[in-house]
Formats: sequence, structure tokens, C-alpha cells
Amino acid sequence: MKSSRTIQLAIICLLAAPCLARPPKVVKMVPENGAADVKPGPCKIRILFDQDMNRGGYSICGGGENFPEFIGKPKWTGKRSMVINVKLKPNHEYTFGINSPSFKNFRSVSGEPAKVLSVTFRTCGTDGPSKSAKPTAALADNRKAVQALRDNIRLNYSYRDRKGLDWDALFAKYEQKLLEADSPKTFASIAKLLLSKAEDKHIFLKVNGETVGTYSKPVLPNANFHRLPEIIPNFKKHNNLICSGRFKDGIGYILIDSWSNQDATVFDEFYVALNDLSDAAGLIIDVRGNGGGSETLARQVAGCFIDKPKLYAKNINIDFNSPGQFTPVLERYVQPNKSRPKYRGKVTVLTGPVVMSSCEAFVLMMKQVPGCVIVGETTQGSSGNPKPYDLGNGVTVFLPCWQAMLPDGTCFEGKGIQPDIPVKTTPDRITTSDPVINAARKTLNKNI
Repeated sequence: MKSSRTIQLAIICLLAAPCLARPPKVVKMVPENGAADVKPGPCKIRILFDQDMNRGGYSICGGGENFPEFIGKPKWTGKRSMVINVKLKPNHEYTFGINSPSFKNFRSVSGEPAKVLSVTFRTCGTDGPSKSAKPTAALADNRKAVQALRDNIRLNYSYRDRKGLDWDALFAKYEQKLLEADSPKTFASIAKLLLSKAEDKHIFLKVNGETVGTYSKPVLPNANFHRLPEIIPNFKKHNNLICSGRFKDGIGYILIDSWSNQDATVFDEFYVALNDLSDAAGLIIDVRGNGGGSETLARQVAGCFIDKPKLYAKNINIDFNSPGQFTPVLERYVQPNKSRPKYRGKVTVLTGPVVMSSCEAFVLMMKQVPGCVIVGETTQGSSGNPKPYDLGNGVTVFLPCWQAMLPDGTCFEGKGIQPDIPVKTTPDRITTSDPVINAARKTLNKNI
């Protein structure tokens, strides 16, 4: 006979099961996500999920000239399938989202929001897909550009094998359309579809001075930055990147919104704020809205909190002297910044899903500060140090040239950096308060 404790545990497990429901995901789309030869005119977009869905709502997100023109309302045609009637223009790129960080009405019957999916495809001309490319000068340039893109992916893309993609199959799928591209801009828009499969924000293209991103993963900030002046006493906006304040309990606050190096003198205001808060009982550094920039500027700021050099990260780089190979592991150190104000009190750093690239490096630097505590949510896990490669037809592709690592040599691409104190937020929770700041203050007051 089972003990009462065993029965209680079984009941608890049964009750907890709905909370562990697997988020639905799209398993098939027509047109295929990334298609480059969709016929223009009236079209049915079909979406199939991997489980039964709540057919009471949906979130098809986006807008602007790249959003499909709907004919009527989307309709559920089964427990797992939806059809959207649209009208498509010829030679046009379309993009929309299945759910987003803010809108999550695609849900399973158990109420679990579907995984966010960014959908992109391109239509062909009014005559339909071309049968063959014409032997023009543009074709010759495009042929060389396709080979250059293929070679650079193979030899100079540091995360080439991260997702296990079959690059030969991808090039076979898109090559004909790339060859037929009638302009550098069209070539770039088709190359974007190919390169988007890498799901790497640090891969992008440039054509005629315009940047063409290849991947966008929507993320929802774990802060309501518009409410900070109400939440933080003595709030002062020094400039577009630096804000500060001081709580009644003596804890200081500094926000760094970016590591942009367009005007390094902007960061003089950080040192002004740090000097003003030199007597603070504890200090909160908020980088939750910071998507990166100059790692050099980040090192200078982190240098205000240490007394001796600290190893904060490692990396391996593409070895341009040995195509397709990597350099030995390189170490990156943060040095004391002796020319700027220093702070030796207790510090917390607020982080979250917006944080990526050089700001992830900053989080790693601050983890080396004695007693510093990282509070919030996991960072994006996206650090590439992209380098440009001219394809010879008016298009330049930028590819990551290194693999960024934690001090122990673990690559964190696609994984992110975990906080010491996790704090989950929702859009509702951050409308009236800031749970991450509250947790940071509680931690500082406990340790002061």
C-alpha cells in the first residue's frame, strides 16, 4: 500500500503538470519561411502548429510596407491550422511575426503562448519564377559574388557550425535567385533570406550605404524605462546615455543605455555621476537596455571598480593566415582605470534579455569585481566582432570573426550569461514597480 506521502507527491505532480506545458511551435508554413520565389497576387498563407491551439485568438505582428495585405480576417481551419488570405506585390519582401514579446494570443489549449517566430519571404516577378538567367554583366558579377559569399562563410564565419546547417543545401536553394538579381539591393535581400538561417544578429549586409540585417529576434525589456524618473529619487538625466539617482537609504543608481562610441565624451557624465555617488552606501549599475557598442569604453568604466587586472573573458579568432582555422585561445583583461573616480562599495549590476555583444562583456567584467552581484535575467548570448567582406557586386557582407567565451573557456553564444539572482518580470509587473531594482536594493542592504 502506498504511503500517504507518496500519494500527496503524486497529487502535487498532477497539479503541477499544466505549468510544465510545452509551448506550441510552428512546424510548417506555406509559403515556406525564407522562400524567395513566391508567386505574387492572391495567396493563402497556411500555418500549422505542433499541437492543438486555442482558436479564440491570434497575434500576427508587424506593419508597414513589408507587412502582407490581408483579404478578410485570418481563419482557423482546424485545431492546429490557420489560413490567412493575402494579396502580394511582385518583387517584394514580406515580414511578419507569429506572436511577439508583447502580443501572445497564439496559445495552446492549455494557455501556453506559442514560441515567437519571425517570418520572411520574397515574391518573384509578375511572370513567375525565371527559368534561366540571362548572360549579362550583372550575371557574371553575381556569380562571382555568390562564390565569394560561399567562400567567406566556409573560411571566415566563426559560428559556421554552431547550428549544424547544411550550407551547401542552402546555397543550392537560393543560388539561382541570387544569380538573377537585377540589382545589388535585390541580391542583398535574397542573401538575407539565406543568411537568416544562421539566426545570428551579427551577420548583416551593406548595399549603397544601407544596412540590411539578416536576423531579428524580438525581445521584451525587463524594465519600464519611462517610469524610472518616478521610481528613482533624485533622478537626473545627464545625457541620452547616462542617468543617475539616489535612494533614501543611501543607495546610488547609474543607468548606462549604450556603449556607443560615436562621441566618447558622452561617458564623461558617467564619471561625474560616479564621483557624485562616491559616498553611496551601495551602487546599482543598470544596463538592462544596453545592446552593446565599444568594449573599450566598457573596460574603462569597469576599471573604476577594481584594484588589479582581472581576466574577464576569452575568445578564439578566425586565423586569416590559415584559412578556415582558429587562433589559439586569447585572454581579455580589464585594467584599473587610475585616471577616473573609483568606487569600492558594494555593487549590483542589472541585466536582462536586451543585453548583448559588448554589454555582455561588461557584465563579465563586473563579475570580477569583488562582491558584485548580477541581478535580473539571462542576457542574449550574442557576440560576434563582425568583419566586412566585399562580394564585388556592390554588396558587402559582415560576418562574426570570433567565438566569445567565459573565463573558463565556455562559449556562451546562443546561451547568454546567467544572473546571480534571477528576477522574472512581466509587462504587467513593470507598469507600477521595478522588481529588478527592488531585488538589487534588498541585496545591497543585506550586504552593506
